[in-house]
Amino acid sequence: MALLSELPARRAHPGVRLSPLLAPALLGLALAGCSRPPPAPEPLRAVKVMTVGVQPSNGGAEFSAEVRARVEARLGFRVAGKLAQRQAEPGQHVKAGQVLAQLDPQDYQLAAQAARAQAVAAQTQRDLAAADLKRYRELRAQNFISSAELERREASARSAQAQLDQAQAQVASQGNQASYTTLVAQAPGVVTAVEAEVGQVLAAGTPVLRLALDGARDVVFSVPEDRAAQLRVGSPVQVRGWTAGEEQEGKVREVAASADPVTRTYLVKVEIPAATAPPLGATVYARPQALSAQGAPVIKLPTSALRQEGAGSAVWVLEPGSMSVRSQSVQVAGVDGNEAVIAQGLSPGQQVVTAGVHVLAPGQKVSIYNRPAGEAAAQAPAAGSR
Repeated sequence: MALLSELPARRAHPGVRLSPLLAPALLGLALAGCSRPPPAPEPLRAVKVMTVGVQPSNGGAEFSAEVRARVEARLGFRVAGKLAQRQAEPGQHVKAGQVLAQLDPQDYQLAAQAARAQAVAAQTQRDLAAADLKRYRELRAQNFISSAELERREASARSAQAQLDQAQAQVASQGNQASYTTLVAQAPGVVTAVEAEVGQVLAAGTPVLRLALDGARDVVFSVPEDRAAQLRVGSPVQVRGWTAGEEQEGKVREVAASADPVTRTYLVKVEIPAATAPPLGATVYARPQALSAQGAPVIKLPTSALRQEGAGSAVWVLEPGSMSVRSQSVQVAGVDGNEAVIAQGLSPGQQVVTAGVHVLAPGQKVSIYNRPAGEAAAQAPAAGSR
């Protein structure tokens, strides 16, 4: 650009004349020197694709489920206090009567001692009233006192006996309160969770441990509203492990009467034999026979092929002729494991990108990753023609 500023000065020199045709050429050279170089072409991205096909639908009859204990209790102290000791740990199997945790018992022990002292004092008063009543009965037999005086002594003796009974009941109550500072297992089971730590001050009833009792096991899963009505108590359900293991048959034990307020699904509990049940918390698959009828063929894609486009879902469809991608909106009907069930938007035979969907743009040229040799040879003439 400095050349342009020097043009008037050069014209001012005597004997030098600038041709009018040369000025546009110099201006073009100056502008060309200031422009940026063209951007490098975008690299050819390799993507994984799959050919769309139809396959039978199981009608969503297989559900992911969890193995739980039939009875799982949240244990806590019946009195308030500071947690002094906790002998149980998560995953530990405990026996009936085994000590699980303890509160600081000092205040309750002092209250029990005070109740016992009051009972001793009440017993002394009762014994004194009983001795007085005996003497006054002898005096009444000799007509030394009136009947009214004897009745007053009898009332005093009954009052002393009532105070003794009250004090003894207080002793028993305070003794129970002191014993409640020790948390014991009422039945054998497995500690599944710990909800309080040593040093924490607890209110009465605060959960400290969760204990899954030994015995029957349930397979628990949720079903949508349109499927809950098809399940009945006692209907068979096939249960298989998530990783391995043979199938075993269970029976529906309970179907929730109301839907979950968040998911709007219904909880189903299936009873399975405890001897062959997977470990607590294991993931299994439940297939109710009432829902196992094969449905109409559907199109399924890996969930990695889907991407968000506006308010809906879309996939990249490969155009084999130009080896470019275009965006195709689809409607997702549901999810079956790691696959999405496509209701609308695709036809059998189309090729859909299943990996690398978030780095593509409409019309972008791509290559197929790990293309088979035969397919690569077939695509070679098309590549040479571009």
